[in-house]
Amino acid sequence: MLDLHGDPIALTAALVDIPSVSRDEQRIADEVEAALRAQTTGFEILRTGNSVLARTNRGRSSRVLLAGHLDTVPIADNLPSHYDGDFLYGCGTSDMKAGDAVFLHLAATIAEPAHDLTLIFYDCEEIEAEFNSLGRIESELPDWLAADVAILGEPTGGYIEAGCQGTIRVVVSTAGTRAHSARSWMGDNAIHKLAPVLARLADYQPRSVDIDGCVYREGLSAVRVDGGVAGNVIPDAASVTVNFRFAPDRSVEQAFAHVVEVFDGLDVTAELTDRAAGALPGLHQPAAAALVAAAGGAVRAKYGWTDVSRFAALGIPAVNFGPGDPNLAHRRDERVQTSLITEGTDMLRKYLSA
Repeated sequence: MLDLHGDPIALTAALVDIPSVSRDEQRIADEVEAALRAQTTGFEILRTGNSVLARTNRGRSSRVLLAGHLDTVPIADNLPSHYDGDFLYGCGTSDMKAGDAVFLHLAATIAEPAHDLTLIFYDCEEIEAEFNSLGRIESELPDWLAADVAILGEPTGGYIEAGCQGTIRVVVSTAGTRAHSARSWMGDNAIHKLAPVLARLADYQPRSVDIDGCVYREGLSAVRVDGGVAGNVIPDAASVTVNFRFAPDRSVEQAFAHVVEVFDGLDVTAELTDRAAGALPGLHQPAAAALVAAAGGAVRAKYGWTDVSRFAALGIPAVNFGPGDPNLAHRRDERVQTSLITEGTDMLRKYLSA
């Protein structure tokens, strides 16, 4: 059985050594559920699918939710785990079994937390959002997501990364007239019409926004170009897919309107094909402010999208905090610095016990 009372570094290694690629999380969920039932006190524990939920009801004035996903990306010949100096290597070490280990260890070893605690260990985060069980928990068990602040154990290098960027993808299309390339003057080349679109993207100056002391830098980038019929045909259609990573003070609708504005005056159409709202940091809320104080002010903006957005949409201040390094996630040589596991455990123990 997983040892929740032992060193959280060793617990991280034990979790890593349980393969749990997305949609294959039954074994790790079984192990986490069994350990929580056997080694914690005062928790109501619920199993739903391959997610494990636990919470206290001690009548505290505030509730802190700790959430971590149990799945990993596909294994890349990087199991079992192994140590090398101050690093633990293996699939999921950084993203995010080190964070899971910290949460499990604290649930078992803090006898009298200052807050009521909810723990959510969920499956299918690393694949399409439709399979992410947080969405199912929100619709079927919404009371389990009620909290004053949520901490998601995503890799942050030991910093509190507040909120997250939003993201949209927009297909910007051009139209022309097809013709034989030997008589190109009889056609209208749709690919050539992408030139001013790409020029505007190359000249784009991203906005930086300071929210609650966290600076979010936006980015507007071409991520795909499509067009062409054959090697002897002037194309009559072409498109460029644009990804806009925007600060959380914009809504999805405002972000799309901004992208349309960037290409104003060009002979193009713009179609919104994918969207995910950002999350405001909410660090002014008392429970979140106490977390920042416990971390000694080590706070920065989250670049990228995470499940904190789901909590923010419910009106819950949410942050990312985990020992892993986001730059090492999903790599063949994925690893976590073991000293950050210890430091993260100590910081959260201070916060949850205060």
